[in-house]
Amino acid sequence: MSSSNDQRSQAESLFHLAKQTQPDSLSLALSRVLSSSPRPELRALSAVLLRKILTPAADYSFLFPLLAESTRAAIKASLLSSLQTEQSKANVKKLCDTISELASSVVATRGWPELLPFLFQCVNSKNPNLEESALLIFSRLAQNVGETTETLIPHLNTLHSVFFNCLSNPSSCDVRIAALSASVSFIQCISNPKDRDAFQDLLPLMMQTLTEALNSGLEATAQEALELLIELAGTEPRFLRRQIMEVVGSMLQIAEAESLEEGTRHLAIEFIITLAEARERAPGMMRKLPQFIRRLFWVLMNLLVDIEDEPDWYNAESEDEDAGETSNYGVGQECLDRLSISLGGNTVVPVASELFPVFLAASEWQKRHAALIALAQIAEGCSKVMIRNLEQVVSMVLNSFHDAHPRVRWAAINAIGQLSTDLGPELQTQYHQRVLPALAGAMDDFQNPRVQVSPIS
Repeated sequence: MSSSNDQRSQAESLFHLAKQTQPDSLSLALSRVLSSSPRPELRALSAVLLRKILTPAADYSFLFPLLAESTRAAIKASLLSSLQTEQSKANVKKLCDTISELASSVVATRGWPELLPFLFQCVNSKNPNLEESALLIFSRLAQNVGETTETLIPHLNTLHSVFFNCLSNPSSCDVRIAALSASVSFIQCISNPKDRDAFQDLLPLMMQTLTEALNSGLEATAQEALELLIELAGTEPRFLRRQIMEVVGSMLQIAEAESLEEGTRHLAIEFIITLAEARERAPGMMRKLPQFIRRLFWVLMNLLVDIEDEPDWYNAESEDEDAGETSNYGVGQECLDRLSISLGGNTVVPVASELFPVFLAASEWQKRHAALIALAQIAEGCSKVMIRNLEQVVSMVLNSFHDAHPRVRWAAINAIGQLSTDLGPELQTQYHQRVLPALAGAMDDFQNPRVQVSPIS
């Protein structure tokens, strides 16, 4: 903990020497610091060092089996005791990490029989801090050992009840989030579909955890919940199938809510895109929701509208080609590309064909620009369908070569370049006599050098 490199190096050398020559004494000393030091930073460091020397997850050698039985018992007791007395939330999480990783390495051999009874006692204690800690440990255990041992399988019914009750906890948002994390971890690790389906009734409560966080203005907590649900959508999308309408509908409401933080809305969009991309695990699930696809496409188009008319963009010598682009704009671009690749042209093109004319006819240059950028983004995933409608696509872009705003004209040139790659060689063969003169005319735009030098694929 010293600011001196020399002192840190010396302390590290002594630590490694003690680990090699006096592992029992070192482990017990760290346990004493963990349980009795008045300084929270020392207790935190003790928890971290114990995790590193007692668990095989770190680069350190795995000392725990080499310790005396009395030492092992004392350390386990100290860890559980400290979990009940530690006041620092950051330190509690470090303790949970240490307990989880040690448990993962010994639970298969029934090396910690006191642990599960202790955890069940914590989740029934009506103490929110202990409830949260136990749930965090359950979550990590599921991630680390899953149901590969007989330790957890007999307790699935009990765990279901625990998660149900904790997700319903009206008094503690932290407990609900920890229960959501544990639920997601267990759903992912259960291989038997029948056992996994027994957790289906948790899904409305899992979504309610997200909704309550948003309603309480706790967007950081809501984002944590969204990240957990994205993980579930990516690994176990079929778990969501029965309630897909409600779940996706809720996510779209979040994505559409302009009053929320950008990060929250982006995560809701990421959830839906992740679900669309999980076509191998849940084929065709999102294609059956065309009304939701239209709403999502509209959201993404409106993200592309979030662009500023920065003066730096007009200077062709500037390297800042992205001047004026926002995080919303970047997310809109990326997600349109991913959506079109995952769902294909038969699903996406009808929606795009409905919305593009509306945006191209708008008075705001940002909307006309958005339509052309979106067209370029979906071309790869929708190429087969777009080639069948090549005349309409090419005419739409070439008409924008004469737009009053330079950034829209640039977007039209950019679109032609992208389409030449994704819709070639048909585009070049059939429309070169229209495209080449339009490009030559754009090079005469001496008032806007950025448009003149637009790269063409």
